[in-house]
Amino acid sequence: MDDATACELAEHLLEAAGREALQYFRRALEVEDKAAGEGFDPVTAADRAVESSLRRGLAEAWPSAGIRGEEYADTPGDGRHEWLIDPIDGTRAFITGMPLWGVLLGLLRDGAPALGFMHQPYLGETFGGNGREAWLQHAGRRQPLRSQSVSTLAEAVLYTTHPESFGSPEDAECHARLAQEVRLSRFGGDCYSYCMLAAGHVQLVVESGLQDYDILPLVPIIEGAGGHVTDWQGRPLRGGGQVLAAADQALHGQALTVLAAR
Repeated sequence: MDDATACELAEHLLEAAGREALQYFRRALEVEDKAAGEGFDPVTAADRAVESSLRRGLAEAWPSAGIRGEEYADTPGDGRHEWLIDPIDGTRAFITGMPLWGVLLGLLRDGAPALGFMHQPYLGETFGGNGREAWLQHAGRRQPLRSQSVSTLAEAVLYTTHPESFGSPEDAECHARLAQEVRLSRFGGDCYSYCMLAAGHVQLVVESGLQDYDILPLVPIIEGAGGHVTDWQGRPLRGGGQVLAAADQALHGQALTVLAAR
């Protein structure tokens, strides 16, 4: 399946999955805790319904591709192509009625992010990218995305999901040090923050403790819009963990220097 066909498939399946999610959004909803007393890791029927919808469509249209998601067991494939699913990225936002969540779907080719999508059905937005270009589909219109950088950290807007979401106290200290260098530091957003970076409204997103399905579907969107995203050592992302996304490579380098100054 070529990229154009895969994009059409993904966008079609995301529309259907988004309708599934909206059946649960801002309604009475039972919330389970997967963390078993260690923190709080919520999951709902919406997560499972959305992932099931995407898995069915992907398996029918491209049975040789593997599928890996947050809620169900892996489906092995041809070893070269694998879909990643985060059915509701931002479940905490979802269960509190906030619209800063999204359905993430990404295609890995030989382990590297090739295509990525973030669908926000309540707002009617689908962000997509292939690493060379990025776009936003909204209200029947498709518009290109371009990140907007600044010259220095002192002019930048920094986002991260939550102050308690870092993988260690050391990671939290690194974020705090970077937050002191920027113009504005904000919390919240989950996947939406990365899309706002691609759209030119945010210049930096820093996180740690992520799973691969939390971030790899967003990489082709960020890079396609002109941004730069790596781990905190400057290496290309092939999994989760620590993530630094910036509006361009120069700003990324400035932020990386601050994060590395332990």
